[in-house]
Amino acid sequence: MSSVWNASDVTPDGAAWLASAGTYPRSTLALWEERPDAPVVLPCGSVFDVVSAPATFGRRMLDRLWDDGPGSGPVAQFRGRMLLFAAPGTAQRLPALLRWEEWGGRDSREATRTDAVPPLLCHGTGDAVTVPAPSKSASLSAPAPSKSTSPTVPALPDTVSPATPPPAGATVPARSASRWLVAPDTRQPWLPGPEVLLWAAVRAARSAVRISIFPPADQGAKVYDVSRRR
Repeated sequence: MSSVWNASDVTPDGAAWLASAGTYPRSTLALWEERPDAPVVLPCGSVFDVVSAPATFGRRMLDRLWDDGPGSGPVAQFRGRMLLFAAPGTAQRLPALLRWEEWGGRDSREATRTDAVPPLLCHGTGDAVTVPAPSKSASLSAPAPSKSTSPTVPALPDTVSPATPPPAGATVPARSASRWLVAPDTRQPWLPGPEVLLWAAVRAARSAVRISIFPPADQGAKVYDVSRRR
């Protein structure tokens, strides 16, 4: 059996974790069993929060998390935004930490560390996000990969059309440019907290000219070792 698996495919355990965020987890899983290519909208705040960044800046944050940090939790793409799944409570805490970093830099001779950080949309309690389809090529009944394997992360397109997410509870058309970059693979995936994402955002702002780990679409995919996650 190959030691490389596709990180853009949600495992059965990962699907169960995602579905647990909704009011009716069994209904969500049943929908995905019947239509594994169907994105859905799930609430934030209890199982996960989501930090949404512009695609290019989100790439840089992901670079820092994987190159120099603890790795990332699940990461998805939705119509020009990078969605970084984070620990519950992150959406409330991260904006305050970013403001603190900006205020602290004003008293120094150096440029403010958060000057190059674009607005990050933090989705927590009371918000909902579009969750990409589990897979367009694999059944949710397939066995989950071994934790010792490394996922193959697909290349990220440079341009997609922006759009407003649909209301909570809606099913999203499969053509919505919504997909996983690092899909959940366990029932309890590691999720970065606000301090980790602050660290990644500040370093991403400092490394704007650094080459991304995501190759152009016509090159091979980057391989990560998910066992590095803390």
